[in-house]
Amino acid sequence: MSTPPRAGMPSAADPPTGTLRVLAVDDEAPALDELVWMLERQPAVRQVVPAASGEAALRVIHEQQLDAIFMDVQMPGLSGLDLARVLSRFSTQPPVVFVTAHERHAVDAFELNVVDYVLKPVRDERLSEAVRRVVRRLEGADPTPATGDDESIVVELGGVSRLVPRAEVLFVEAQGDYARLHTATESHLVRVPLTTLADQWAEAGFVRIHRSSLVALGHITEWRTESGRTTVVVGGHELVVSRRHTRELRDLLVRRAQPRHRSGL
Repeated sequence: MSTPPRAGMPSAADPPTGTLRVLAVDDEAPALDELVWMLERQPAVRQVVPAASGEAALRVIHEQQLDAIFMDVQMPGLSGLDLARVLSRFSTQPPVVFVTAHERHAVDAFELNVVDYVLKPVRDERLSEAVRRVVRRLEGADPTPATGDDESIVVELGGVSRLVPRAEVLFVEAQGDYARLHTATESHLVRVPLTTLADQWAEAGFVRIHRSSLVALGHITEWRTESGRTTVVVGGHELVVSRRHTRELRDLLVRRAQPRHRSGL
């Protein structure tokens, strides 16, 4: 029996109007049928090719031209993560969206530069958001968050995984084996130690000011020293600078504030 149309969605008889040719991958038949059904009703999608395993998906990828891949993470044999690692070695990698019931793979997905991470049960509006991200990636408006200033990190918010651009992070606080990212409007707890972020983000201008805090140098707006206690203001938050890091931070801020002289002048 075919799945009946949902309210507000086009019927199966409506001709496709989009341009995307996507691959849907899931080893569970009901879940695959549901994903195909939902993708076919996305306005940007022209055709959906189903695959019931990672191995079958890899064969389709080698044989056909695809614009994007929507796939489960945990599958027997070649898992979604395994397939994403294979695709990461392609000269031209199609955008990948993970559609899964498991939150714990979000960090791995981030490291593999997937476009989005959608949790099951999948909602129409959430899938639409993922498709929009695919379109932006293909148009070059949503670059791969791999290195440099465009890097992002996966966060969980209300059961939804999304990417927060590193450029929006003002400072980071350690919370045990986790880290809390602070932006101008919100904060997110991520399953990454502060020491790891300090190493990975050093070249992007993030500096350690305390054993439990990391700040974006470019977002520091004030420096205060009172009664031997040094603090900095970042996004309206006053953060303590430990004595161990005070001199290094002061030197960095002074160098950053100095005007650059043109050669020969």
